[in-house]
Parts: sequence; C-alpha cells; structure tokens
Amino acid sequence: MASLISNTQITLDSHQNWQTVTTQIPTPSDHELLIKVQAAAVNPIDLKRRAVTTHILGYDGYGEVLAIGKTVTQFKVGDIVYYAGSTQLDGSFQAYQCMTEALCALAPDQLSASEAAGLPLVSLTAYELLFEKFHFEAAEQAHLGKNLLIINGAGGVGSIMSQLAKWAGFTVYATSSPQNFNWLKANGVDYPVDYHQTSDQLNLDQLPADHFDAIAVLYDVAPYLSAATRLIKPLGHVGSLVNMQAPLDLTPLKAKSVTFDWEYMFTKTDFDYEIASQGAILKKIARLADTNQIHSITTQVYQGLSVENLDTITTELTKGHAIGKYVLTY
Repeated sequence: MASLISNTQITLDSHQNWQTVTTQIPTPSDHELLIKVQAAAVNPIDLKRRAVTTHILGYDGYGEVLAIGKTVTQFKVGDIVYYAGSTQLDGSFQAYQCMTEALCALAPDQLSASEAAGLPLVSLTAYELLFEKFHFEAAEQAHLGKNLLIINGAGGVGSIMSQLAKWAGFTVYATSSPQNFNWLKANGVDYPVDYHQTSDQLNLDQLPADHFDAIAVLYDVAPYLSAATRLIKPLGHVGSLVNMQAPLDLTPLKAKSVTFDWEYMFTKTDFDYEIASQGAILKKIARLADTNQIHSITTQVYQGLSVENLDTITTELTKGHAIGKYVLTY
C-alpha cells in the first residue's frame, strides 16, 4: 500500500456544491474492506442528502478489494465487489473507499463495471419491499396467478422490482408515461398503465377492483390512496418508499384489512439491524444477473470522477424524468 499516496474525493462545500479534494488513502477497520472504486451510480437520495450530511456521498459502488481488516472472512484481496453502502459511512464518490464486509457481495461476473454499479441500491430497495415487507417468497415462479401493481414503474426501483416480480411469477402492471411503455415491457411489465387519468391508454380507472395482491407506490402515496383502496385485494399489501408531504389518513384501507408497508433501504444500517442480510441479498441479485434472470438498467455512463460529471448528472436527475441509472466510471 506504500505506493498509494492520495485519495481523490468529491465532497460538498458550504453551499452544497460539489468540490474536489485530495486526502490520504483510508485504512480499513477490522470488519472493513479497502476498495479501489471503479464505478459508482448517482441516485436521487444523493441529491436529497446534500444538505443534511457531512459524509462523502455515493451509495452504489463497484471495485477491487485492495486490503481487508483482520476479522474479514468472506473476501480476499483482488475480489471484485459491489455494494450500496450506508448513510453512516463515507460513500463511493472517491477513488478509494472503506466499506463494511457485511454490506458487500461479489459483483456479477456477466456485467460490466457500469452495469453492476447501477444495481445495488435499487435492487435492495425493490427486494426488501417485495419479499421482506410484502412477505412474498423469493423463488422463481412462486407466485403464478398473483398480480402486482407498481406506481412509477419506469424509475430505478420500479425497473428492478418489475424484473424481480416477473421472475417470481407475478403478472406485473406498472404506470408510466406512454413514451416509456417500451422500457416497462423490456423490464418485465405485462401491462403498462398510463398514469394520466384521462388517457386513451389503459389507466388506473380502467383496472378492475380487488385485483392486486400488492401495490408498490414508488411516489407520494397521497394522490394514489383512493385508487389503491379500490384496486387492492382484501388482506393485501400497499407499500411506499417516498416521504409524504403531509399526514395521511389510512382509514380507507381498514375495511379490507390491508397492510401498509414502509421501505427504506438504509434502515438496517442506520440502526445496525440485520445488516448482513443486505450483502446476502446482493449475492442473490448477482446470481440472478449471471443467469440472465434480471438485467442491468444502466442507461448513461460518464467517464471520470469529476465535478463536471456530477453537475451534469445532478441537472438531469433534478428534472425528474431520468430513465434507468446514471453511472460514473473511474
């Protein structure tokens, strides 16, 4: 490690603007890996947390293990790993990063660095909501005959959830603008649904009542609560991962005994609760990717860890219409 003399990082200045700094290479603790980062995805949560964190941002990462802590048992120097990180640790917008062993998995062999780097955060979020919160079995074709509705299906989480649900046997419905219907179909959606209520295309008002075993609202749930109440089956699940703008009365769900589920991927690491499950999930995701059961959703790749690239990506994500994942390769 003596030849490694500096670590390039992208941090935030006092005005929440990206800036480049140079520091020493970090040293892994007993349970950490030192990773030479080769790719990192940019997620909307990076932009949301700019004003509330002093940590280096960047949650999705992919790279080579350069050193391991003395209690590490699952990885060795030279392994290529991928991970979604933690709000409690410095992130992947740096050349060298220390990451907790339990949060990592060997990266998919069949995907490139940019393809694999776009998977961890959205895969964990989709998997945890579908299989842990909704309590569906995570097994191939286990849910034939069941129906899942995804609100905002063309986003990163929706595009992976639809693939996982299709693998698990669901008939998948998902909303988007009609211009993204081909994207939905490419990611396992059986029935694209126009989110416009007055559309000539299939829309929420045209879907049958009591039809869905689960509804994942990957958007503010308030505008969709009435539709979800009509569409969900008795004893079904409605879940969301987006903060509500105001308190929401869930009483309409009571008559059907519907369960409302929250999903926040960082809950486990924020509270140090079952964190090894995330490394285990990423191991399953890698296996599914290597057997062509799911595929990458990386759509834009930018070469180089730079303020210019992060500014460009930030501008695109802020518009709110990005499809797939935007990835930096170093």
